[in-house]
Amino acid sequence: MINYKEKLTTERELNSYSDIDISVESDRGRIFSSAAFRRLQKRTQVFALELNASIRSRLTHSLEVAQNARYIARTILDELKKNDLKTYGLEDMENAFISTSEMTSLIHDIGNPPFGHFAEETINKWLKINILPKLESFKSSTKEIEDLKSILKSDICNYDGNAQAIRIITKLQRLNLSYFQIIAVLKYTRGAFENKPDNSDSLNYLKKKPGFYYSEKDLVEKIQTTLNIKAGHRFPITYIMEAADDISYLTADLEDSVEKGILSLDEVYNIITSECTKQNEEFLLEIINKQYEKAKKNDEPYQFNMFFTFLRVTLVTNFVKHVSSIFIENHQAIFEGSFNHALLEYDKQSKYYKALKVLQDISKMYIYQNKEVQTLELQAYTILNSLFDIYKPLLELDTHDFFELLKEDNKINCFISKRLIKRISSKQIVAYQNDVKKLNIDNTEEYNILEFYYRVRLVIDYISGMTDDFALERYNLLSGNAIK
Repeated sequence: MINYKEKLTTERELNSYSDIDISVESDRGRIFSSAAFRRLQKRTQVFALELNASIRSRLTHSLEVAQNARYIARTILDELKKNDLKTYGLEDMENAFISTSEMTSLIHDIGNPPFGHFAEETINKWLKINILPKLESFKSSTKEIEDLKSILKSDICNYDGNAQAIRIITKLQRLNLSYFQIIAVLKYTRGAFENKPDNSDSLNYLKKKPGFYYSEKDLVEKIQTTLNIKAGHRFPITYIMEAADDISYLTADLEDSVEKGILSLDEVYNIITSECTKQNEEFLLEIINKQYEKAKKNDEPYQFNMFFTFLRVTLVTNFVKHVSSIFIENHQAIFEGSFNHALLEYDKQSKYYKALKVLQDISKMYIYQNKEVQTLELQAYTILNSLFDIYKPLLELDTHDFFELLKEDNKINCFISKRLIKRISSKQIVAYQNDVKKLNIDNTEEYNILEFYYRVRLVIDYISGMTDDFALERYNLLSGNAIK
């Protein structure tokens, strides 16, 4: 039975509201006012350290995703109204359903590091080389401690923007969002400490990437229990966010590539028509031909804008109707969170999926493999590796010395670490301290391992939380490049 009143509740960690609409508006205000949300304006979507404000950042991308999500949510509700919203426990819940779809989309990338997805790989590579040997060296005299080490080794080398988003919302920013708004951000349902499932797992798609860290495991489980969400299952509105994100990618990167001069409008048109012809994709080909012809009737300076505007509107309209119908057709499984597909990938024989693949393949071939883009990725690799190397001394101290370092009147003889720790945000340090306070100090082996784990998280939080330009500025400053 589908009853959204079981999912869209007012419960949150502190000071829950009695009215669902007030609770939703509170979430909206907290998200818009969050520093982590504002920092998205200085984070890479595809093109790192981009000075042209017309090119999409993580913020402008997120705004587009949020708009698509509102559209999808409204379309779904309009269809459900034909059967009476009371059937689904959605009477008086329209605002909550739409707003949650929008807000989830708005913060879906809040955990992404500077310089885009390439940075995730860079961070994980550094952690594997530098942190795994240290974790391995900790004493473990029991099977329980050895198992804990194994869990943490997997967890710490699985940095992912989705998992970091949960950590930012709950630990670093303490937004105190409603439980359903937090869990809606959980795009993937596997803990970073869990093994990736094989194809026989009925939830293998939902678990294909890490969704949360060991550090947030207890809170995620608490929310799942409160909202009656089974382990490994999704919150229903998360499917809307994912679809909105996929739709936003259809033309965005191609549009930005023309804005940057990587491709011309005519080249984009010729590439798409060529790929459509090769793959016998008539749906997209018809749309492209029609919108290109329409755009070419305008004055030359406006052709680029008109083409992508016409194309985007046409594709979004068609794709929103499609994913909304898939949502409704599979409503029970989606409500339960067991629907093991992205909405756009469910019917791989549909014209929509085929069009999606054509556009994805073009972006991979002509944009992501572009020499300029890859040069920027190499620069990002150097910057991030250098920053982690610079802050590595904080991870080389033993537990006692690090605790001493955090004291205002510390007299510890660590002249590098003393200076490094002052650069880390006090909010991030408090998050570390709060996690450590919960540990059992009487179990020395467990305590030392987990303290180190949370300290690594502290350094990751600091560097991954930087914007592109701040990371570059820190790198130049601390590596001596800014010294004249």
